[in-house]
Amino acid sequence: MFQRPHFQSIQQRTQQEARQFIQVIYGPRQVGKTTLVQQLLQQIPFPSHYASADAITAGQGVWISQQWEQARLAMQREGSKDGLLVIDEAQKIENWSEYVKREWDADTQAGLGLRVIVLGSSRLLLQKGLSESLAGRFEATYLGHWSFAEMREAFGFDAAQYVWFGGYPGAAALTEDEERWKNYVSAALVEASISKDILMLTQVNKPALMKRLFELGCQFSGQILSFSKILGQLQDAGNTTTLAHYLDLLHQAGLLSGLSKFSPNTLRQRASSPKFQVHNTALLSAQQPLTRAQVQTNPTEWGRWVESAVGAHLLNQALTHDLELYYWRDRNQEVDFVLGHRNQYIGLEVKSRASKAQTNGMQAFHDRFQPHKTLLIGPGGLPWEEFLAMEVREVF
Repeated sequence: MFQRPHFQSIQQRTQQEARQFIQVIYGPRQVGKTTLVQQLLQQIPFPSHYASADAITAGQGVWISQQWEQARLAMQREGSKDGLLVIDEAQKIENWSEYVKREWDADTQAGLGLRVIVLGSSRLLLQKGLSESLAGRFEATYLGHWSFAEMREAFGFDAAQYVWFGGYPGAAALTEDEERWKNYVSAALVEASISKDILMLTQVNKPALMKRLFELGCQFSGQILSFSKILGQLQDAGNTTTLAHYLDLLHQAGLLSGLSKFSPNTLRQRASSPKFQVHNTALLSAQQPLTRAQVQTNPTEWGRWVESAVGAHLLNQALTHDLELYYWRDRNQEVDFVLGHRNQYIGLEVKSRASKAQTNGMQAFHDRFQPHKTLLIGPGGLPWEEFLAMEVREVF
């Protein structure tokens, strides 16, 4: 049975003798959060209780207290000093963190050894509850999209398969039938993420506009577009502030990001045109009318997929390990990605095929900013297949 690398650390924290923090595990839909916890429940040596709020009405916060009491009763029945409560889809409950805080503090006063894991797919709403109510009481783990190394170990993917089909484990069994795979990704993953993790839980005045922004962002993944140009591509577009807000919501749901331009000036970073970047190349491929074979035979098109796969790998690793990710461009000089960690920066250029001009942007970036290093990913540098299998922190 395949277990993601996060499993061991979560298991160790859960089985520690001292109850220390509420464990909060969050990330996009369909990346294995529930499966990971179910694997954990099979291995812990004390009683547990799992409950999902997926079908609970938002206002029923008392539901959390009821699940908490069931976990306490399970400990009492088995005469155990320790226990585990798992609350899945916690963000569906309005003011969920207030109820968790109340019950956690009550157990702390009573000296009860009940561990708690909270799962959620809405990063925005979970973090709001954590910062407002649970400060000092939680430890958060981001569970992102599956990496190439994980998909290779679990499903035998090669690098080209990963570039096209991305890192959704639930869709891996459908890859022999591309049309069926595309329908599954679009309906079961994208539509569910937008409708359940954004529209049902967040104020969105123009949902059709946000969906169209997502489609446009996937279509132009790896490209830089000003918000004014985006407005020209959309009907009923509202204003640039609305688009920036919707793009942030899509990022929080683990779908689509707008990378900022690297600059020592923070204000310039915030005012820069976004570079669209999908979190998972499955989101790009599922909207593509061409097949994988057709795209792979077109070097220019395939290069877009390779760059998007590298960008998705960087983005997910940045979210997991608290790294910074940007792009850089000045006139006709460009570096695809700039990765930051503890005030050290690395310029990365991605090429799926050899190019005479492939180092011009890297040289200009180096001369201007004197980065920690620059790295070419592709012919003449580190093969992109190898980079996709790496832990990104290894490049520092």
